[in-house]
Amino acid sequence: MKIRNILKAALGLASLIFFSAATVPRTQIQSYAETASGGDVLGNAGFGIFAITCDGDTLAAVNSSRAMVPASNMKLLTTGTALHSLGPDYRYKTEIGYSGHITDGTLHGDLYIMGGGDPTLGSEDSIAVPAVQTFRQWRQFLADAGIRKIDGYIVGDGRFFDDVMEEDTWLWNDIGTYYGTGVSGLSFFENVQNFHVKAGDRPGAPVIVTPGYPDAPWMEYRYSCVTGKAGTGNRLYYYTSGLAPVGEMRGTFAEDRQPKTEEGSNKFPAYTCAWHFNEYLKGCGILCSGGAADLGKTFGLPEGRVMERDSLTVIGSTFSPQLGRIAFETNHESNNFYAETIFRTLGKEYCGGTGTYEDGRKAVEAIAGELGVSCSGIKIQDGSGLSRQNYVSPGFLCRFLRAMLDSPAADDFLGSLPSPGSGGTMAFVMTRYPEAVTSRIFLKSGSMDGTLCYSGYILPAEIADGKVSAARDADRNSIIIFSIMTGNCTSSSYQVRRTLEKMLFLLAMENA
Repeated sequence: MKIRNILKAALGLASLIFFSAATVPRTQIQSYAETASGGDVLGNAGFGIFAITCDGDTLAAVNSSRAMVPASNMKLLTTGTALHSLGPDYRYKTEIGYSGHITDGTLHGDLYIMGGGDPTLGSEDSIAVPAVQTFRQWRQFLADAGIRKIDGYIVGDGRFFDDVMEEDTWLWNDIGTYYGTGVSGLSFFENVQNFHVKAGDRPGAPVIVTPGYPDAPWMEYRYSCVTGKAGTGNRLYYYTSGLAPVGEMRGTFAEDRQPKTEEGSNKFPAYTCAWHFNEYLKGCGILCSGGAADLGKTFGLPEGRVMERDSLTVIGSTFSPQLGRIAFETNHESNNFYAETIFRTLGKEYCGGTGTYEDGRKAVEAIAGELGVSCSGIKIQDGSGLSRQNYVSPGFLCRFLRAMLDSPAADDFLGSLPSPGSGGTMAFVMTRYPEAVTSRIFLKSGSMDGTLCYSGYILPAEIADGKVSAARDADRNSIIIFSIMTGNCTSSSYQVRRTLEKMLFLLAMENA
């Protein structure tokens, strides 16, 4: 699909007018939404829907101004403001520098890995450069500088951000998981620690747990998890923090479950990166007398040894993929770690400082304002939607999505959104509906316990096929913008999803 051509007609449209629910036409989607909101599935839940055309014709509106928990629909706001402000070509930079001096091939000082916030560093994501390839580049920087030995430390420097990895309102049982791992100025392997888990031979027996990649011999692991009865599933949680190199796996793993790799949080990513690079250099015959260190309290350099970044001699830099590609992965895979890194990057680049969460909130609100969207009446807590203290309304999300169509980054933003059935978090959404319909829908899902949201765009068939006629500019009603939100729902997730899928289908029929 030719995304840039698709959006030409949407750019430069007049300001969007939002009509009250009283003026909503009696569309099929409106009737269905009203019935569903009081039905068996959604009747006990918070529910809101807003759907409009680009010109502001209202197709559906039920509780459109009600603020609700958006879950991962927050990533729309994070990736949209980032693409608009930083641009899709923005890249993160990691620098290699040193303190001290080089004599006869020996660095008498410390080698610094100066993180620039790159969320893909050492990641196994398809968009990332493999860690060994990055290490090879860094080793070449040393060779070019004439360094064959280090009489000092290899330092993981994460000062690009402050040292608070998690947002304060995240749940305790989330921050030990891969989706709540937290952000560092020098991240590595998406700050994840793998564990290989296998059920014991009977209920109540210990779960067999073996730490996987990345190696972390400094960690003390505790396993209080036990094998559960057949049919009880995987209820394992990993608990850890940056206060001490200790982690505990708790919960149950059913006896009928196949062995798997469980992903937990690594709260010492800067040290992990430095340690693994030190091991790589050992294999290349380049020895470091002090070993790995970071700038934290647990593995920090000796007192008085830390150098300011601007005093270091930089010998090389490596770069992340472009922000447009990272945003694509963020929205397709609903990657919380990428989203939080982008959120805090906005805070640092827009407000200066160390990219705190508070600066991230200020930046997103200010950039939304530049797009003409007021954040009054909503609450932004984080960038991924993991916090249950984010509150936005369907009407707000539609206003933001409409404004993004006028952004220079509009094509990249729309292109970052998946379609139902396309894979990732949308792989099993709307599978019973024709591809001719689902391929015209571009959206972000958001889900957590009791919450399911879908927000995005629906393109008409002629545009989705890349066939834009000269008369297209006059047809301002052809693109549908929508947001459907549910919360505090006790019905099964399957029932809720089927109900919302029907709403998406009926909306798509409005511009078929």
